[in-house]
Amino acid sequence: MPIPRRRCALFLLMGILGLGLLGRSGAEERPIVHITAKRFEYEPPVVKLKKGVPVTIELTALDRQHGFKVPQLGLRVDAWPGETTRVELIPDKSGTFEFVCDVFCGSGHEDMDGKIIVEE
Repeated sequence: MPIPRRRCALFLLMGILGLGLLGRSGAEERPIVHITAKRFEYEPPVVKLKKGVPVTIELTALDRQHGFKVPQLGLRVDAWPGETTRVELIPDKSGTFEFVCDVFCGSGHEDMDGKIIVEE
């Protein structure tokens, strides 16, 4: 017994919509870590993450361009005032990793740092 075309089209549409909703719900559940860069400091200065748990880092700058570099985690992005820079990260190793500003932002720039602590 053949299945009517309209019924096939309806099932196909429901499948596509269902897959789309599954994809959206997974992205929304990813934790977001907000980091603000401002004159010679990051807020918060310490970020704790879980090994293997994907996160989205949202970086904003309050005063001027800053860099955000975590060499040991292979992460490097820029932050511009009035914009939010998003980067996905899945920490694949545990430990304490220093992040620094690698864009010269004035005298005191060398002290602009923080830590990401990745726990098991």
